[in-house]
Order: sequence, then C-alpha cells, then structure tokens
Amino acid sequence: MELSIVMTLARKEFRDALRNRWFLFYAAAFTVLALGLSYLALFGAGLGGLAGFGRTAASLINLVLLIVPLMGLTAGATGLAAERERGTLSALLAQPVSRAEVFMGKALGLALALLASLCLGFGVAGVALAVGGGGGDATTYLGLAGLAVLLSFAALALGLLVSALARRSAVALGLAVVLWLGMVFVGELGLMGTAVVMKLRAGELLALALLNPLQVFKMAAVLALKATPEVLGPAGLYAADVMGSWLLPALLGILAAWVALPMVAAYAVFSRSEEA
Repeated sequence: MELSIVMTLARKEFRDALRNRWFLFYAAAFTVLALGLSYLALFGAGLGGLAGFGRTAASLINLVLLIVPLMGLTAGATGLAAERERGTLSALLAQPVSRAEVFMGKALGLALALLASLCLGFGVAGVALAVGGGGGDATTYLGLAGLAVLLSFAALALGLLVSALARRSAVALGLAVVLWLGMVFVGELGLMGTAVVMKLRAGELLALALLNPLQVFKMAAVLALKATPEVLGPAGLYAADVMGSWLLPALLGILAAWVALPMVAAYAVFSRSEEA
C-alpha cells in the first residue's frame, strides 16, 4: 500500500466532504448549538454570562448523541455508494491503485472531515467560555470532545459498512437514517421497555446497552464528568460494582471496537464487490 496514494485520495475525500451541503449543515448546526448551550447551561442556574466547562460538557452530551452519529453515518453512507452509482468508483479502481488504498483514502479523508467539524464546534464554544470567564475544569470538556470524536468514527465505520453493502446512494442514506433512528430512539426506549417486559437482570441490561455505541458513549461521558454512579442507571451501577476503576477504560475499549470491527467488515465487503 502506497502512503502517497492514500493521502492523495484522503485529501480529495476531505474536500468533497466539506463541499457536501448536508455535512456542512450538520457541522454548522453543531457549532451553533454548542455555543448556545454554553449560555443556556449557566442561565438555567440563575447566573449571567457563560457556563463553566464542566456544566457545558454535561449539556453537550445529548447534543452529541443526536447530531454526531448522524454526521458520521451519512458521511460514511455516501462514501462508496455515491461514487458506485455515478460510475466513478469503477473508473478509479481501473487506475493503478489497490482497493485497500481506495478504501483507506476514503475512510481517512472522511474521518479528517469529521474531526475538523467537531474541533470547530467544541473549539468555538471553548474559546467563548474562556473569553467570557467560564470557570471549571477544561480537562472534562476536552475529554468529552475526545469521546465525541471516537463516537463519530464509530458512526463513520457503520456508515461505510452500509455504503459498501448498498448499490445506490439513496438506499445507503435511507439505511443510515434508519440506523440512526434505531440507535438514538429505539435503542434507548426499547432497552427500557425490554428490561421491564422481560424483567432483565442488571448484567443482561448492561450487555444490551453495550450493543449500542451511543449507550457506550453516554456511560463513558457520564463517568468522565465524575458524576455519581447512580446517574448511570441499573446497568451502569452493576458495571461500576463489577469493574470499579476499570469501567471507563473498558468503555473506551468497547467504543474503539465499534470503530474497528465495522471498518474491517466494510473493507471485507468492499474488497469482494464487483467493481472493476
């Protein structure tokens, strides 16, 4: 695999992602809402000015859960399917490049675009907090930003897997949105409903929660905020009792696995596809 070819393809994919209207809309919405939450968090406490880093980080968790997975899923879903539909993917693969170089270039370029968008959103809100005199521990805020980046990469990997499987970009985007709805809404409500109906034990509830990268992120973010274990719910309490101080590293490892495993699966499907 030639690194120069991968980087050339990554730069092209990065530029294409930044020209995508929907991607720009999500990035702008995240930036504006992140900045707005830095005000609203402190106004809710009856104070003036901007919120501190810790309170703003807590407010951003739900925003990240809603927007960041959608950004990653839709970016990944169009990564392969759109070019396959236009016929440009076959033309690219007819050149002296390998499938591994094409896939890695696309994945790297999209990952860099997601990273740039999240750095913009968190950076603007963080600078506004610092200029406005927001107090608190900035490490907590940076920790949430890092978790959000990891979640975006997990969503990107799932989106690329969808894109590798779908033949048309509209189908890939539709599947990505359905997957997002399932993880955000059905995952949360369905988990609670299943626990009540089937009378699941705490360990079984935890196992189901770990099957959703958004739930893994949520538990890791709450732990990073140094909140009390009760905030994690029954599954989180059980995990905290069993794993103790190892819980946060374990959650980070699981979230990293949500990046690696779908990415490997996406490449496996792509490497066996029928393009030239």
